Amino acid sequence: MTVHSSVALQPAQSLPVYSAACFTAVDGANLGDPMSIADDLILGDSYQLLADVDRVRLAIGHLADQKQMVIALQSETGMPGAELHLDCVATFMSTDGTLVEIVVVVEMNRDRCTIAQVHLFPLSPLQARREYTLVRIDRDAAAARFAEAACVSFTRGTHIAMSNGCQTPIEALKVGDLVLTRDHGPQKIRWIGRQTVRASGVFAPIRIAKGVLNNENDLIVSPNHRLFVYQRQDHLRAGRAEVLIKAKHLLNGTSVTRTDGGFVDYFQLLFDRHEIIYAEGIAAETLLVDTRTRSALPAELGARMTESDTHAKEYVIPPGAGAVIVDQLRRASAC
Repeated sequence: MTVHSSVALQPAQSLPVYSAACFTAVDGANLGDPMSIADDLILGDSYQLLADVDRVRLAIGHLADQKQMVIALQSETGMPGAELHLDCVATFMSTDGTLVEIVVVVEMNRDRCTIAQVHLFPLSPLQARREYTLVRIDRDAAAARFAEAACVSFTRGTHIAMSNGCQTPIEALKVGDLVLTRDHGPQKIRWIGRQTVRASGVFAPIRIAKGVLNNENDLIVSPNHRLFVYQRQDHLRAGRAEVLIKAKHLLNGTSVTRTDGGFVDYFQLLFDRHEIIYAEGIAAETLLVDTRTRSALPAELGARMTESDTHAKEYVIPPGAGAVIVDQLRRASAC
């Protein structure tokens, strides 16, 4: 399929992936072969990641009038306009007993019948030259795991500001409860998602310590959860007053840190539209329905939810600038 510039594309997201050629079998029936699709995988085979290999960015999106996922923009890998399919989730066990899940993403040729490339989207870090044994192949879980990795999530114990002024732990909320939103006043919760996952890789939460952004308690959220900032003066030099910033971009090693290890309880809040609510006093987004996250919703709900975003734009922080930006955010949030 060719996607022309005149065709409306939904905004793209970017995935950090490995080429399947970088993850090859070192023992078993597929010895010497790169990792492939579910039909070609054999349980018990062992794989290793090549040394000095970095993940590359794969830009994804979909046509505005379809649910088919396509590569929407130029990126470090992939052919713009090529169809992508989620083949399976392959679970590996490393030599130290750690489990690693990999979502296998297949890029099709223009004939839509043959495979152009296979991309690997690990949900936990892969270590070079460490042996990983394939222990499970799940053809049905790929869409759900892919969606879970994209969902913006709060953790158990997070206090949410209600329409009556009360601060309620997120695990005590119910569908139909009225939550205070920044732009549309009290709004009813339409759906609450809950997952318990390993706190590693794309699921390792970000902790924003008490007081860092004038919050009364620690705020712990998923890495891609975006925080809303309104700044009377453009401290961030973003060129706009209202911006969204991913929690993972605020990491500074001291007051904003990654919590890696064990398990974490994640909760997602869905409203009739994408909203900004208040969690531990910090303005933060709710679940945005898009190409990836729709699969995390119940089928009947996902089918009727339209895709929308807030009027604020995402601000991407330059690498290594977390400490400076956190200080600027503290000043901006106090204005």
